[in-house]
Amino acid sequence: MVLVAVISAALIPFRSDVTRASPALVLVVPIVIAGLLGRRTAALITAGAAALAFNIVFIPPHWTLKIHELDDVVALVVFGMVALVVGTLVAREGERRQSAEDRAAELEVLNEELRAVESERERLAEEATRAAVLERVDEQRAALLRSVSHDLRTPLATIRAVASDLLGDVPYDNVTREELIGLVADEAERLDRLVANLLNLSRVEAGALRPDRQAVALDELVADTVKRLHRLFTHCRVQIDLPRDLPLVDGDYTQLEQVVSNLLENAARHTLPGSTVSIGGRATADAVEVWVDDEGIGVPPFERERIFEPFRRGEGSSSSGIGLAICKAIVEAHGGAMAVDTAPGGGARFRFSLPARHDR
Repeated sequence: MVLVAVISAALIPFRSDVTRASPALVLVVPIVIAGLLGRRTAALITAGAAALAFNIVFIPPHWTLKIHELDDVVALVVFGMVALVVGTLVAREGERRQSAEDRAAELEVLNEELRAVESERERLAEEATRAAVLERVDEQRAALLRSVSHDLRTPLATIRAVASDLLGDVPYDNVTREELIGLVADEAERLDRLVANLLNLSRVEAGALRPDRQAVALDELVADTVKRLHRLFTHCRVQIDLPRDLPLVDGDYTQLEQVVSNLLENAARHTLPGSTVSIGGRATADAVEVWVDDEGIGVPPFERERIFEPFRRGEGSSSSGIGLAICKAIVEAHGGAMAVDTAPGGGARFRFSLPARHDR
């Protein structure tokens, strides 16, 4: 309203020189400003004040509300309508703009809250992941302790019992004495395999399993391993069917011997008394494949991937559950692959393939 008064006072010296339209147009300006700044009520009040000022200041007789000419009445009515419409439209647009700004501010606040929630969710997810990893480590540690305590106690108990008998006063003939000493050797061999598996398991988990590669003849390796472990097969037969012309492989002899030892021990543990453990192999395009068959209960399809996980034991097994995991890790470290399926005569077939050695 102050701006209306200022504009009216400023135009008084020129009212005799201009038409009614000029002050009417100028008086629309404060209505627009009021609509932008003060919203609809301020715009309507300013429009009323502008119409009143237009009548009093610019329509003769001046300084009164009287109007003598019809044209002046029409001009005042038109000005009032225009002022009301312009004020309303400008105020409405200002309200829309303010509403849009308010919504934008609310959205920004919501986005900030969403980012905070997302950050908190990620933090909780990381903590849950760390907790799951720690829980998994605890489970593996507990499983390792159970396995080691069981697998170590059995052969150690046997060795202690045999040693006590041999050191006692009971006289044994040579045959019995040799059998007892052979039993001690078998249990010591079993302990050695367990310790080797545990050491390699720690290397696998640390990512430090590195084969010391050399030329290896798998047929000779298998024959030597079967001969060394012959006492495992007192209740079954062993049949070796490996071609003598198998290509050499480029691998670590000690690690590959451990693979074959674990597979043979696994087969001896699960095969039925009086049955046969078969070892076969063949050459493929760029690899050598070896398999070990037993005549046990086999491995169900749903267990054929999980059986290679550490501490996963097959049905009825009393092993530590790390031998097959070590086998798979060693074979894969050599660039090969390992799997289990059904043997032709029933039972399980554990097979692995290794890249053939190429002449350098």
